[in-house]
Amino acid sequence: MRIRRATVALCLLIALALVALLALCTGAASLSPGDALRGLFAGPPAEGAEAAAAQGIVWNIRLPRLLLALLVGAGLAVAGVVMQAYFQNPMADPYIVGVSAGGALGATAGFVLWSGSTILGLTTRSLFAFVGATSVTVLVYCLARRGGRVHTVMLLLTGLAISALASALCSLLVMVAKASDMQLVVFWLMGSVADRGWTAVWVLAGPVLLSLLATYLFTRELNVILMGEEVAHHLGVDVERTKLILLALSAILAACCVAISGMIGFVGLIVPHFMRLLTGPDHRALLPAAALGGGVLLAAADVVARSAAAPIEIPIGIVTSILGCPFFLFLLHRARVVKA
Repeated sequence: MRIRRATVALCLLIALALVALLALCTGAASLSPGDALRGLFAGPPAEGAEAAAAQGIVWNIRLPRLLLALLVGAGLAVAGVVMQAYFQNPMADPYIVGVSAGGALGATAGFVLWSGSTILGLTTRSLFAFVGATSVTVLVYCLARRGGRVHTVMLLLTGLAISALASALCSLLVMVAKASDMQLVVFWLMGSVADRGWTAVWVLAGPVLLSLLATYLFTRELNVILMGEEVAHHLGVDVERTKLILLALSAILAACCVAISGMIGFVGLIVPHFMRLLTGPDHRALLPAAALGGGVLLAAADVVARSAAAPIEIPIGIVTSILGCPFFLFLLHRARVVKA
């Protein structure tokens, strides 16, 4: 098993290197691998200095976009792993408790009410999306809590209900928005990591990396919870406290990613399940593999998004949905076969 996991890790690192190089080379102005690497190793251009073409393209446009795709992909994939362990269902995803609907509502409000404003270098849509995503998650948790406990079925149903309400309010805001704002909202809802810049990378890196590290500290508890809550309780795990912390970490990861990149579907569903097939259910190996796999998948999807219909750029959420839909149908078919 250790040899197999080492092989998986090596393959993921090789895939990461190849996809990263491809991401630096691909775009409106194509660069050769040599030019891209020379631009990368030349370092960031000095402020006010005239940079070489490749250096400016790599450091000002493509590198922050690549890092953003890696962070968002890793965050969504690990959040998906946590949600699948929480609900003990391989078809759960990070948005199941209303994160995406809350983020969409917040971002739409930011577009419609304070379009174009910035706070601390971030657009109001990103800040409002984060507030909306976290607020809806907290509301869902509070409504689902009964007698000091949160039952997973109640949490799931409450999440569906509140998500429907948030989606309705989002549609209402879109209906009364100006035509220009409506176009921006629709494009944001499709998901993208384009035109975000270094500010978005620095803002996202802190909470995502800290949340990934904190989640990894709970690998033992995640493994024990898979055996059932009663078994976990007998093994000394405070199940309710642990599940609350894990839910909070997953919500923070998903909310941060939604706030910066918009709604990108299926990454938190596809990657955890696929990595589980490769590494097994042990979260000590699954979490790092999912983080790497999620980053590689989203970076690769971004390359497809910017090159498949060039010079038109496809929203990355469309690419992941096209890839994810067949895989989701495969999961449904596989679950039906296993049940039979």
